[in-house]
Amino acid sequence: MRDVYLVGVGQTRYGKLSSTLREAAAEASLAALDRAGLEPTALDGAFLSNAFGLVERQGHLGPLVMTALGVPEVPCTSIEAACASGSSAFREAFVNVAGGFADTMLAVGVEKVSQLDTVTATSYFSYGSDYVYEGACGASFPGLYATMATAHMKKHGTTEEQLAAVAVKAHENAASNPKAHFQKKITLDDVMKSMVVASPLKLYDCCPFSDGAAAAILTTKEKAQALGAPLIRVAGSGRAGAIASLPDRPDLTTVPSTRVAADQALKMAKKTVADIDFFEVHDCFTIAEVVATEDLGLFKRGEGARAAADGATRVDGKRPVNPSGGLKAKGHPVGATGLGQINEVFDQLTGKAGGRQVANAKTALTHNVGATGGSCAVHMFERSN
Repeated sequence: MRDVYLVGVGQTRYGKLSSTLREAAAEASLAALDRAGLEPTALDGAFLSNAFGLVERQGHLGPLVMTALGVPEVPCTSIEAACASGSSAFREAFVNVAGGFADTMLAVGVEKVSQLDTVTATSYFSYGSDYVYEGACGASFPGLYATMATAHMKKHGTTEEQLAAVAVKAHENAASNPKAHFQKKITLDDVMKSMVVASPLKLYDCCPFSDGAAAAILTTKEKAQALGAPLIRVAGSGRAGAIASLPDRPDLTTVPSTRVAADQALKMAKKTVADIDFFEVHDCFTIAEVVATEDLGLFKRGEGARAAADGATRVDGKRPVNPSGGLKAKGHPVGATGLGQINEVFDQLTGKAGGRQVANAKTALTHNVGATGGSCAVHMFERSN
């Protein structure tokens, strides 16, 4: 395989957008191309991630976006892997460049759901679960992750206050992120007094429904050097799956696909978790971040929540997690989420993250999960100049 480099990223503000799916995707793509110093004509192909195009009654979104970019002849394939769609599109773009099928690829993700009421949006999201046995029986994602939280509490003694600390940290980081959905700090008391969504998870334990788009440009080492871009290598890439239906899993306190995908990515990079300077993990709910940090090996089983409450995952902690604010506070536009994580990696590794900058960051890992872990993608990045 050829070495692959990340040379540009772009992202809309997360929150509520007035633009259409194609407009938001084009905006993020053009921003990524501009940051890379490339014209759309430099693209050999693209992968577009989107889960809920049906909201705009629009399928086959790729050609519309490429037409908006002025290069309708460039092929664009749609990718759907629930909440892991964005990083799955990035994986396919990576494979194309690494395998020599293309020199320069675009990965772009987009989602827009703000026009939906909460009940409808929650129903659409549940289509990413095992709908026959979960969603159709009334098990929404807050309910499924609440089940995981309850199991973690029973097995490891995790407390609601420890989970609340994850939310407080996320909002503190997002307050320094101009693209974040939420830019307001909260307190432990705010979390504990917020309404219960699915016990033990409260409102501030849950990520928002967000609109947004994010994009990334991948190319070869030779082209990256010619562009004079920061040399950020995609050092490792992993993809894995797991039993889709949560009730069928033997252990509700772990997501097996995380461990498999991370092992693949780290093996490819010839690195260990100890070599990573910061992490962007999938924290759709506070318990999801806790489980991810344990599955990735940042902390021992049962110690993730305690470590977060003790400050280990803060930007200035021993294991910085989600300096962007994560899904929890930066926002969760499903098809864009994984690529939004990669936007944060680019900002951090180029020293452009402002008040949330991780000191001396040279390596990073992104972790993006679909549903409760039926899909997972992990990528490892390393700056070499």
